[in-house]
Amino acid sequence: MGILVDRDTRLVVHGITGREGTFHTAQMLEFGSKVVAGMTPGKGGEWVFNGKVPVFDTAKLAVEATGADCSVVFVPARFAADSAMEAADAGVRLVIMITEGIPVQDMMQVRRYLDQKGVRMVGPNCPGVLTPGGCKAGIIPGHVAIPGGVGVVSRSGTLTYEVLYALMQAGMGVSTCVGIGGDPINGTSFVDVLDMFEGDGQTEAIVLIGEIGGTDEERAAEFISDHVSKPVVGFIAGRTAPPGKRMGHAGAIVEGGTGLAVDKVRALEAAGVRMAETPEALPSLLTSGQ
Repeated sequence: MGILVDRDTRLVVHGITGREGTFHTAQMLEFGSKVVAGMTPGKGGEWVFNGKVPVFDTAKLAVEATGADCSVVFVPARFAADSAMEAADAGVRLVIMITEGIPVQDMMQVRRYLDQKGVRMVGPNCPGVLTPGGCKAGIIPGHVAIPGGVGVVSRSGTLTYEVLYALMQAGMGVSTCVGIGGDPINGTSFVDVLDMFEGDGQTEAIVLIGEIGGTDEERAAEFISDHVSKPVVGFIAGRTAPPGKRMGHAGAIVEGGTGLAVDKVRALEAAGVRMAETPEALPSLLTSGQ
């Protein structure tokens, strides 16, 4: 079952003829995802991947012709906001924004517009969503996870892959992995995903991967304490990061006395989350907590 995407999800890739779009669409197709359309202005009428995927000039045409219900955005940062809003106008239910480097003001506009349209966004600056055995929408490697009952939600891309591989090595499968991204303004929060995992029948336990900066992990801790009945384990990256130094993501910065790893760990532990010292220790925490 999983959340957000499954084997019936129909993807339209924005920027499918660009370098990143072409490379990662090939990976999604190899995984078995239903990539039913691509969108690149000026390239409408072309077919890519040996005639398997039609390309359209607009998202509206792509959705009308193919029934696509999820947009995956790979376009350059200066065009990404318009692309996301175009997807919402076209009628998709979910927009996954892989693009990084999008200005905060652009994302404020996008978030408000998509909220008004009732369209969920994951990202930006994120690896996307992976439901093993169902759908890969984004850049998460499909071979590092197997189907199962562990839900994974993360602000970090590369740590996500490391944790998925560690779970697989321990024989643990994943219901869905959601990379929410680490930018200051994003579309889907820890709380959003935790709520979906709590209501998902396949998800039996949850892994939360956070990092320094902001207060999202603290809000997640409050939600877990009040609303999550399933076991949760976690890891916070950036414990040794110096104050004022941005680490990786635009939102991963400790400033003004907020965003410290120690505060996040303390809040999550107070909510009953078992915290790991290293990502590789998360599978053993899940096992020992059963």
